[in-house]
Amino acid sequence: MRGTRKAATAAAMVAAIVLPTMLTDTAPRAQASPGNGPTAIVSLGDSFISGEAGRWNGNSDSAWRSRRGTDRAYRRSGWFGWRYDKEAVYPGTVQNDCHRSDVAPILSNDIAVQNKINLACSGAESSAIIDQWFNGEPPQSQQLLPVAQSNDVEMIVLSIGGNDLGFSDVIIACTLQFSTSLSVNPNFCNDDQQQVIDQRMPVAMAGVEASIAAIRSSMGSAGYLDSDYRLVVVSYPSPVPRGSEIRYSESGWSRLTTGGCPFWDEDATWARDSLVPQISDNLRTVAATNGAEFLDYRDAFQGNENCSNQAQRASSSGPNPATAEWTRWVGSGALQGDLEESVHPNAYGQQAMGRCLSLLWAQAPGGEFRCTNTPNQGPGSMVLSPW
Repeated sequence: MRGTRKAATAAAMVAAIVLPTMLTDTAPRAQASPGNGPTAIVSLGDSFISGEAGRWNGNSDSAWRSRRGTDRAYRRSGWFGWRYDKEAVYPGTVQNDCHRSDVAPILSNDIAVQNKINLACSGAESSAIIDQWFNGEPPQSQQLLPVAQSNDVEMIVLSIGGNDLGFSDVIIACTLQFSTSLSVNPNFCNDDQQQVIDQRMPVAMAGVEASIAAIRSSMGSAGYLDSDYRLVVVSYPSPVPRGSEIRYSESGWSRLTTGGCPFWDEDATWARDSLVPQISDNLRTVAATNGAEFLDYRDAFQGNENCSNQAQRASSSGPNPATAEWTRWVGSGALQGDLEESVHPNAYGQQAMGRCLSLLWAQAPGGEFRCTNTPNQGPGSMVLSPW
């Protein structure tokens, strides 16, 4: 899922390296797979798996220099100067807005393969998997083909559907309705937005199903049987806590101006306990129907969401991954970072999601699992359990 900007420049493709590079090689490729060549895992999909917001180690109320150690793009420059180098965090994908971070879940795991390849692109809808160019790049299923031919692909992880549902539009609507009404007469968003989600859900899930089919087709063209690799559909972690778990008062403006969580309690609870589970349940059904594994992230950030009363902003001594917020706040992009990073897993959140992939890898193929957080224990303390 993604914020609002969808600009497109540079065309990118992948050889047998960690991140995509420009496709200039038109020579025939040797068939290295299945069962031959370097082992690999691959991610396809949208911003929640591409690594959007991976720039940040938690959140900080300070906008000065390194933002109390949270801004991973901060670089010293000369004796007294400094600069922000987003290319260091989103290597090769800043200009085309795919924002593949160096800590994306497909990289933030300890799965013992030779290549970890991130084809996901921030803002992608299912059409960007199936048959449409997006942000200057070919369909991700088309990019997958040479990867499968050059590697022994052992697992593919797919995160898609949120942009088809218009998740960013839901966030915008809820933010506006919080910002333009008072606590004595709140204007809730959940009633209107629930109707929108219900209307869009069938088409969005059909897109997820078609994405799985496109991936299977590319893998088949590379000589793989479905049983030669694991295909895992993942759901989305809730980026917001329940209303009762928000540490900023519902009255006044601190949720908007300080917390970056401009939601009424009722709307936050709806998002946490209704919207995110609804999306997860539908993705689980699609995965099961199409022979894919399922990994449920819905509870993965519990206690470490932005504005959670169990989490903290970075202090002057720097961020603590155990107590930090693992999602980026709703921001304007004016003072810290970019607008499209809003409500996405930050570096700690992505590391937690990567840990979940490691735990899943250790299980026998074909299952359904949920990955949950142990609050205030850090990204390395995720727990995997069967559905």
